[in-house]
Amino acid sequence: MIVVGLARRVERVEALRKELPDAVAQHLHAIRCDITREEDILSAFDQVEQRLGGVDVLINNAGIAIGGISLVTPGNTAQLRQVVNTNLVGLVLCSREAFLSMQKRSVDGHIVHINSVLGHSVPAFQSFNIYSATKYGVTALTETMRQELRMVNSKTKVTSISPGLVKTEALSDWMKTSGIPILEPEDIADAILYVLG
Repeated sequence: MIVVGLARRVERVEALRKELPDAVAQHLHAIRCDITREEDILSAFDQVEQRLGGVDVLINNAGIAIGGISLVTPGNTAQLRQVVNTNLVGLVLCSREAFLSMQKRSVDGHIVHINSVLGHSVPAFQSFNIYSATKYGVTALTETMRQELRMVNSKTKVTSISPGLVKTEALSDWMKTSGIPILEPEDIADAILYVLG
C-alpha cells in the first residue's frame, strides 16, 4: 500500500521515512497540509490524484485538544475554533474529498475516523472544553456518512475507532502519571489494520 502523510509539519513524515527500510520508505510520501485550511486539503487531494491516481483508504487522524481553557474562559474563541476546525471540519472535508476520489474511479474504499472515547462519554473529573463536543460530532458524522453512502449505493466503508489516552506528544504530564491506562500508538495502528483487513 502506498501511504501519503498529510501534515503541517511535513518534515516529521519525511523524518519517519528515513527510519524505515528502503523497501517500505519508497511507499511513504509527504504532502504539506494544514487540515484547518480547505485550500490545503483540496490541493493535497489533487496532488494525490495527479501523482498516485487517487485515494483508496483514508485514515482521518488529525486532532487537537487545547488545555488551560474552559468553554467559559473569556477570549477563547480562536482556540475553540481551532479545535472545531481541526477535529470536525477538517475531518469532513478530507472524508468528502476521499470519497469523491473513490467514486470517480469506482473504488469501494474505506474511510477511518480516529475518534475518542470522549466522543461517547464526557468525564466529570476534568474539563476538555470543546474537545468532547467535536468527538461527539465525529461519532455523529461517521453514522451520517455511513447512511449517505448507503443512499448512493456505495460500498465504501466508514469506520470510527475510539481510543482512550494514547502516548503522544500531546499527552500532559499529569495524564502520564495519573495511573490511567495509556495506549501505545501501535495499538491504534493495529486497530486500523484490523478494520482494513
